[in-house]
Amino acid sequence: MNWSCVNCLKGFVTFLNFICWLCAIFVVGFGEFQIMHSRFVSLITSFCLIYPANTLVVTGSIVTCVCYLGVMGALKENRCMLITFFLLLFILMLVELAMACLFFLYEREIDTFFEKDLIRSLDMYKNSTSEGNLAIKEDFDAVQRTFRCCGVRSLSDWEGSVPLSCCSQDPCNIIPQPNWQEVCSFTMAVI
Repeated sequence: MNWSCVNCLKGFVTFLNFICWLCAIFVVGFGEFQIMHSRFVSLITSFCLIYPANTLVVTGSIVTCVCYLGVMGALKENRCMLITFFLLLFILMLVELAMACLFFLYEREIDTFFEKDLIRSLDMYKNSTSEGNLAIKEDFDAVQRTFRCCGVRSLSDWEGSVPLSCCSQDPCNIIPQPNWQEVCSFTMAVI
């Protein structure tokens, strides 16, 4: 094989791994941003380990390390680093496939966990004073305003004391109060 072709291929592989490394660093940064600015963390407590922001940070960190092996292996033409890179890449793909299958197979169970967490948060919202559980109140109100939904299963979840975040008009000064008809359990499962 021509050496100029080999050098071109080496440069191309190094460039691709460097781009993947930069993307992984961006994913870690975005995950950190989401951790600091997330508005819905207090509502979902069962899945704190696989909360999307945490998952982004962990996945981005792993991919950053794997891509670093690829960049350095291609630059140094180190066979051991390149073999390790390809093995780790293969393992990552298998884990990703397994996780996708698990999430697909256990979709209903995951939805019930989300719904139970939302009901628990809604009960804490209803049973707290105006000063208590401020994070849960703000997060639940943000969910209802952002996704234009009201209650977990239905509007009757609020048992007559429907918050203003359920109101579908702004300003909400009409009696009876017009509320969103969509429920929040489906909306939060999409997040």
